[in-house]
Amino acid sequence: MKAIVFRSDDPQLRLVDRPKPEAQQGEVLVQVAVSGVNPTDWKGRRNAYAGTPRGVDLVPNQDGAGTIVALGPGVTDHHVGERVWVWEAGRQRTGGTAQEFVALPSRHAVTLPDSATFDLGASIAIPAITAHRCLTVAENGPSQLAPRALDGRTVLVAGGAGAVGHAAIELARWAGATVITTVSSPEKAALASAAGAHTVINYRDGETASKIRDAARDGVDIVVEVAPSANAELDTAVLALGGTVAAYASTTDQPAASLSVRELMTRNVRWQFVLVYTMPDAAKSLAIAAVSAALADGVLRVGDAAGLPLHHFSLADTAAAHDAVENGAVGKVLISVGESTN
Repeated sequence: MKAIVFRSDDPQLRLVDRPKPEAQQGEVLVQVAVSGVNPTDWKGRRNAYAGTPRGVDLVPNQDGAGTIVALGPGVTDHHVGERVWVWEAGRQRTGGTAQEFVALPSRHAVTLPDSATFDLGASIAIPAITAHRCLTVAENGPSQLAPRALDGRTVLVAGGAGAVGHAAIELARWAGATVITTVSSPEKAALASAAGAHTVINYRDGETASKIRDAARDGVDIVVEVAPSANAELDTAVLALGGTVAAYASTTDQPAASLSVRELMTRNVRWQFVLVYTMPDAAKSLAIAAVSAALADGVLRVGDAAGLPLHHFSLADTAAAHDAVENGAVGKVLISVGESTN
């Protein structure tokens, strides 16, 4: 089969021929139609997957979608021919989704509704699971989104045109929240509005805090935060009593966040940091169940008037796809691996 590989001591991506894997105990073998690219894919490649022995070939990309073609011993929860979306395909393993076939634990393959394309299936895992965690982490103990679960809550999504931000808007609206989002351009404002945000604010126009307060008189209950250092002062200014900031991203050039501890303590505010890979297992299971329900309800969308725009690359152009994500492509970057994306 064809596969993209890099080595733990060399981040350069190469197209190679390698043996097709076999499904082992508890695994399924998925024929990959589409592989999704996330920021952690290129960052993980640059960081050489800490702990991996030197010289080992690794296949990048955690997300994807395709069809189950074989079941390993002991697998009873799937069937051959089933369409699935996959999550964390390469987490603590050497094989991600940038290859024609991937073997992975059956739990990491989730039924894809007939109404959902492989493009959509490859776009949702890391972004939607992360968004779900950000929207539910304020609860005491693991919680699951469902319609009306966020009735009466106001959610602020920083960066509503990104993959996580877009999913957060869709899931928050589905759960009944009032959604405010900030963006940096008219193009991104249109995407966030189409996703369902009630209020869209271009932060480059200034007076962002007062505009958020105008839309949320009692303050914001949950902030889904992409830039915690840059937005610490803004988040402090708009949070409601008992509000939560759920920060899921950062950059190496961001300075340390400066927080007004006494003020936030008085208001019982929480700053929670979220990384999908090390989320509690129970929270991850609840997120996957909620994402599946949202998919069935047609809530999550890509590639149409209400969804994120798609950027397709061939398997041979995986390096260019990683570069596109690193350079901030607006929308979702996908790699067409199989013959069909339907």
